[in-house]
Amino acid sequence: MELRKWNDLPKFMQVKEVRKYYDILCRKKNSLLLKRMFDITVSVMLLFLFSPVFLVLAIAIKADSEGPVFYRQVRVTQYGRRFRIHKFRSMVSGADKKGTLVTVDGDSRITKVGRLIRNKRLDELPQLIDVLQGNMSFVGVRPEVPKYVRCYTPKMMATLLLPAGITNLTSIYYKDEAKLLDKAEDPDRVYIEKILPEKMEWNLKGIEEFGLWKDIGIMFMTVFSVWGKNYIER
Repeated sequence: MELRKWNDLPKFMQVKEVRKYYDILCRKKNSLLLKRMFDITVSVMLLFLFSPVFLVLAIAIKADSEGPVFYRQVRVTQYGRRFRIHKFRSMVSGADKKGTLVTVDGDSRITKVGRLIRNKRLDELPQLIDVLQGNMSFVGVRPEVPKYVRCYTPKMMATLLLPAGITNLTSIYYKDEAKLLDKAEDPDRVYIEKILPEKMEWNLKGIEEFGLWKDIGIMFMTVFSVWGKNYIER
């Protein structure tokens, strides 16, 4: 994972608020290389290991509701580049055209199988493909849709120095985000004005403290969180 030279960054990222985090990552180039090697090795192993699970879930999704197996929404990753994320479809086909882009608790668009796989984050298993392709990493800022990235402050743009991730500390501390948004009259506004800024503080702290061993620790925390352990450092 090679960090671009400062002058090669997109113009919207060449601001003083981003420079601080860029300089931090420049001092950790070896760790960035190890991170990419780790991503490739582990994603290949897990894709092979979970291939039977992929098959079972694909059959269940198709049997439960009409539509494709995968949900391929446009998200934003490193340097503001857009890509189509791989997720198992957990909502009715065309759900993003039938409501808000954030999901609230008890969302009527979620299918029966979708509710089961979302509970254990199994809908995110196909993102192993995105990790192997280099669009994502195991640990990094969760990839947002372009609509929310357009709301980033100059400082928040620093999170685009690294590839988006399957998990990070905000995924753990905000795992009940849908329940918080369920109580809001305007989920989009609450997400942009309250939740997104809070999450970004954790994301920026993650850049400051970046290291491969810390990433591995967050991966284990994610597994424990999915299976019921609560982390309440927010």
